[in-house]
Amino acid sequence: MEHLSSFFHSVIIHFGYAGLFVVMFLGNIGMPTGTEIVMPSSGALAATGHLPSLGPLPGWMIAGAVGTFGEVCGGLVLYYIGWYGGLPFVQRYGKYVRFREGELERVHAFYEKHGRPMVFWCRFIPFVRGVAALPPGISRMPKRYFLTYTALGSAIFCFGLAGLGEEAGQNVDAITSYVHDFALAIVAGIVLVLVAATIVWRTRRASRSLPVPTPPTAQPRTDRLP
Repeated sequence: MEHLSSFFHSVIIHFGYAGLFVVMFLGNIGMPTGTEIVMPSSGALAATGHLPSLGPLPGWMIAGAVGTFGEVCGGLVLYYIGWYGGLPFVQRYGKYVRFREGELERVHAFYEKHGRPMVFWCRFIPFVRGVAALPPGISRMPKRYFLTYTALGSAIFCFGLAGLGEEAGQNVDAITSYVHDFALAIVAGIVLVLVAATIVWRTRRASRSLPVPTPPTAQPRTDRLP
């Protein structure tokens, strides 16, 4: 993984923003480019002048925009592959993007229940984020929701890490180790939210299924005088 990260880092150094776009694009169609390391490194390259500013826009903001655009484009390609490829694609190529046929029905049911918010949260989880666009495509999630959550999550991810890299400058390696800890915290938060939502949903469902007591009906009197 370190060799790959070094290779993609050199791609960005040699080709600038175009190289950053390509790396982020590839990272969102299942290739392990290490996007959580690439974006802080891009911010650091902007701080040292390797990625130039554009007018009033500093380099790290341009890097964040280019990274976001690359992620959305790559995610959209994988989304369409899932949409049109479906089960045959998973059967033939799923192993290359760490997605097995047996997971298809579970993923479909999962995205039907939690899909739209999970597209957003998966943008912050290393390894998962690289294939996160495939299940929504297979599940036929409406494109407007997929693009909205993907763009929002990718923008926070790319601009945030590029900004951290710009602040760190030459010391960017000191912050990359914390990215994985942050991702684990996101995963733990997602699990807690899903557990709490499941408990609330089951509680409400159980309360609705309880029989509603009916008031007793008045009995006619039989002790009237003639």
